[in-house]
Amino acid sequence: MGTPAFAVPTLDALSASGHTIAAVYTQPPRAAKRGRKVRPTPLAVRAEAAGIQVMTPASLNPADAQTAFAALGSDLAVTVAYGLILPPAVLTAPRLGCINAHASLLPRWRGAAPIQRAIMAGDGETGVTIMRMDEGLDTGSILMAERVPIGPESTGGTLHDTLAALSARLAVEAIDRLAAGTLAETPQPEEGATYAAKLEKHEAAIDWRAPAAQIERTVRALAPRPGAWLDHEGERIKVLVAERVAGTTDAPPGTIIDDALAVACGDGAAIRPTRLQRAGKAAINRDAFLRGRPIAAGTRLPCPATS
Repeated sequence: MGTPAFAVPTLDALSASGHTIAAVYTQPPRAAKRGRKVRPTPLAVRAEAAGIQVMTPASLNPADAQTAFAALGSDLAVTVAYGLILPPAVLTAPRLGCINAHASLLPRWRGAAPIQRAIMAGDGETGVTIMRMDEGLDTGSILMAERVPIGPESTGGTLHDTLAALSARLAVEAIDRLAAGTLAETPQPEEGATYAAKLEKHEAAIDWRAPAAQIERTVRALAPRPGAWLDHEGERIKVLVAERVAGTTDAPPGTIIDDALAVACGDGAAIRPTRLQRAGKAAINRDAFLRGRPIAAGTRLPCPATS
């Protein structure tokens, strides 16, 4: 049970491990942003290619959806970034219940955007937790967990791929240990619990009033998608990589302080975007960007009205 590309490696690993997959549950096809063409989810595409039955209920609350799920007679349900709430009748239908692979070290970063929130917060590590699902939001007992460092160059994209692969490996191991009866459960503590709220569109707008370190982490967390962006003369320009600039400045936040695109931040430090992307164009390095669109020192980039 999953939806985005993050769930695909787990499906592949389960298929390769010899387990019989009764069905794949994923969210219904939705219109894509460009062209508004209705497209199936990444997990649906992979499952259909493998000849696995795909189910796309909009909700699991209706009685007929719950009856169809129970009729599968499954031993276990594995969820990875599914995005739908599992009601009690679904949680208890499989013989061994439902487990979830979550991209954080629970109880830290329960919720929808654990990868990005961990980077934004400056965490030094994250990981994957395999938990038994209950009616709460990522509150179930912990079955397994493995840590992954967050380095100074880690991005939302690189960490996504690392944790997706780790989720797949741990899910297979957890299933085998569950079947063998050798997997212990540890109640999840409430101490240290944090919530990884869904990313909002306005968070991608760079607020130069924030500290430089926070802006740099936000750029990394949102790279490559959706991408943090700056506003220059009404054009949104994505910033995919940025670096801290040595020294301090008393220039107002958002001011370009040199001819190499260093931007003053709210704490007196500065950030220099080093890889940028204009709408409809390929991402390019700062020097190539400035040759095509010079931005002179002294230019003031606007801060968003809300942050």
